[in-house]
Amino acid sequence: MPIANSGDARIYYEVHGAGPAVLFVHGSGGHHAAWWQQVAALRDEHTVITLDLRGFGNTRWEADHDARNFPGDIIAVLDAVADGDGPARAVLAGQSIGAAAALRAALTRPDRASGVILAHSLGGLQDSELTALVKADRAAAEKLPVLDRLLTPEFRAQRPDLAFLFRQMGTFNTAKMADLRNLNTDGPTVADLNAAPFPLLLLAGEKDSVLSAATVRRAGELLTHARVEIVPGAPHSMYWETPGLFNDAVRRFLKEVAAAVS
Repeated sequence: MPIANSGDARIYYEVHGAGPAVLFVHGSGGHHAAWWQQVAALRDEHTVITLDLRGFGNTRWEADHDARNFPGDIIAVLDAVADGDGPARAVLAGQSIGAAAALRAALTRPDRASGVILAHSLGGLQDSELTALVKADRAAAEKLPVLDRLLTPEFRAQRPDLAFLFRQMGTFNTAKMADLRNLNTDGPTVADLNAAPFPLLLLAGEKDSVLSAATVRRAGELLTHARVEIVPGAPHSMYWETPGLFNDAVRRFLKEVAAAVS
């Protein structure tokens, strides 16, 4: 079982396939297995890395949870993969709260990051205008039942099996939402990201009830070398509900990154 040491935590991770690397960072209800539809779709052309942040899946941590350790967990996995003769760099793709961890890992160790995908998140970006927009989006989302924020009612009616599995994913985790709140403190600024040496994709769903497409588009206007992709019909958990659309967007970005370095 692959393990990377990150301080006092032993981080579980998996590596599948071969080729240019992409590392997926799960959100608050996920873990490494949440990416099953991405691993199967991408592993024939890419090295696909998944992990369990501390407090999730197979990664246990006995002390108090602190989300500010998540970027170090990601870096530990990237270093372990490189030390094991795997790719030295990867595109870091973070979903929801995982995006903030992925972005901070990339900014801390840009030598390990060939690009960053912020999926349904602004990655903890600190900007007064954007913070106000995100806060308004969240206030609207909190009026909805939790599952309605993540998956569309149509999908849950058509695929009750996958909706049930989605809910079950979180039962493997010991970290709680209260443990994750400080992940967005002291985040990067617009200037920090505009100076970053890696390309950035802001990936969002048209039907995202947590972070609106309008907010993501505004962030794209402020981030000079970020590309914005709004996927029609996709909800907050695009990777799960409409994996084909999510995977195609990831593939496009991976090709752009590969073309930029070739």
